[in-house]
Amino acid sequence: MKVAVFSTEPHDRHFLDLANQSMNTNHELVYFDTRLEPKTASLAEGFPAICAFVNDDLGQETLKNLASHGIKLIALRCTGYNNVDLKTAAELGIKVVRVTAYSPYSVAELAIGLILMLNRKLYKAYNRVRDDNFSLTGLLGFDLHGRTVGIIGTGKIGVIFAKIMQGFGCHLLGYDPYPNPQFKAFENTHYVDLPELLANSDIISLHCPLTPENYHLINETTIEQMKNGMMLINTSRGQLIDTKAVITGIKSGKIGYLGIDVYEQEDDIFFKDLSGTIIQDDTFQLLQSFPNVVITSHQGYFTENALNDITTTTINSLTEFEEGKPLSNEVKNH
Repeated sequence: MKVAVFSTEPHDRHFLDLANQSMNTNHELVYFDTRLEPKTASLAEGFPAICAFVNDDLGQETLKNLASHGIKLIALRCTGYNNVDLKTAAELGIKVVRVTAYSPYSVAELAIGLILMLNRKLYKAYNRVRDDNFSLTGLLGFDLHGRTVGIIGTGKIGVIFAKIMQGFGCHLLGYDPYPNPQFKAFENTHYVDLPELLANSDIISLHCPLTPENYHLINETTIEQMKNGMMLINTSRGQLIDTKAVITGIKSGKIGYLGIDVYEQEDDIFFKDLSGTIIQDDTFQLLQSFPNVVITSHQGYFTENALNDITTTTINSLTEFEEGKPLSNEVKNH
């Protein structure tokens, strides 16, 4: 089956081709560097299916353009689908599939990396030593052992993150509308309501999907409930955080450290080399200017293990559609 693959980088092509060959499926994958949006949807003409990524625009206008070009399937090579207008897709008869799970260790381990980098000032230490500056001034950190870590979202990734933090000797507080027995089974873990988690956590890490209910979960009101000088980590979805409110929190000292792998306006920034340009997003530029902020470019999923999982699932979904089988990973409008 011919598939138009949007927003591709060399690693996407490598792992998709590898999965396509190893599974003996022989799909004709045609790669486009460009992001999928209304004005680029015409590139999919003549293809029954497309493959899209997390920052592609799959809103109403794009979907209508895709439908007019005969698209019947959208295969998301990501877990989140908040960028898809599922109601419009259903009305147009377009099926949507996603990657329901990939190596959860990839994201959990990056979150740990951000914590260690912020706490022990590893980014500053690395740059100093490169300049032959071996002073320790300004590099003071704290022991993670004995600290209280709040985990918002205790699904697969949140549970793995909890297990790792438990290894550091941390006390763990969890908040999730759907409590996970695996989290409850750990020692030194307790489910609490959100205000209690905010008020008692030295570190808060977000591991929940983006829904209409938790959009800007971290906002002016919830930040005010946090401990002074706390550390905030987000490796989930950028829109969970109200960036302007977080900036105010950093300025006031309420937020002492911020580590993010996602950003609410990342669509025009991440996954691109903008080193020779002037970024026009003033909020992002201000965020980057703070010495207690570390930003990575949505690389939580970026391990060999995760990419193998993602591409294998994606190729399998394409094959199920081509063969008229039930779609194991279909996302339906409810």
